[in-house]
Amino acid sequence: MAQALDALEASLPIAPTAHHGDTDLSKSSVTVTKPIPYSFDLGNLLVNDPNPLPPHPSDAHLSATARDCAQALINQLLTTCPITSSVDGVHMTLPPPTTPLPREKPLPAVKEKTKWEKFAEKKGIKDKKKEGKMVFDEETQEWVPKWGYKGRNKEGEQDWIVEIDERKEKKKEGKGDDGGIGGEGRRERKEKVRRNERKQRANERRGRKKEDGAVGM
Repeated sequence: MAQALDALEASLPIAPTAHHGDTDLSKSSVTVTKPIPYSFDLGNLLVNDPNPLPPHPSDAHLSATARDCAQALINQLLTTCPITSSVDGVHMTLPPPTTPLPREKPLPAVKEKTKWEKFAEKKGIKDKKKEGKMVFDEETQEWVPKWGYKGRNKEGEQDWIVEIDERKEKKKEGKGDDGGIGGEGRRERKEKVRRNERKQRANERRGRKKEDGAVGM
């Protein structure tokens, strides 16, 4: 550790702290003493000097004050932060910052809730836990996808015999629909997809209208 400290100090361009009456900073000491102690935020490499300056400080006085602050910050880093040495060089681990810094850009606007999100919040409906894309088929004793090619949602569409729902058949007869029985499940699935797409487009239109109204205000 002592060798790592020596290597790090040797690589720093800060000269050995000067008294404010000295103009030759090369003769300054590494020990900095002030009437009011410094405060540090090492995570941001920040040092705060509460000591007041004279009414009309000279350039030499300002240079000495700045040098003292830099030296005090380096001393604090070397004595409080862990230092490691590796083949890549000497590394110092800084603590988390404590001084909040202002944002460059404003906070993003709160996203408008969809109609379903408002309804679910009102009724206390919670999102279902997301599960994997595969489900175990007890009949074949294999893992099959829930959706898509050979998906579980297409179960029964290719069966050579299908149980008929009498209520649905009566409704179809009233509408004059004479479609095939085997494709009933597929038609229902596609119709469900189309309904979801229509609801999604309606939600997007409502969101755009509210955004346009907010911009107009």
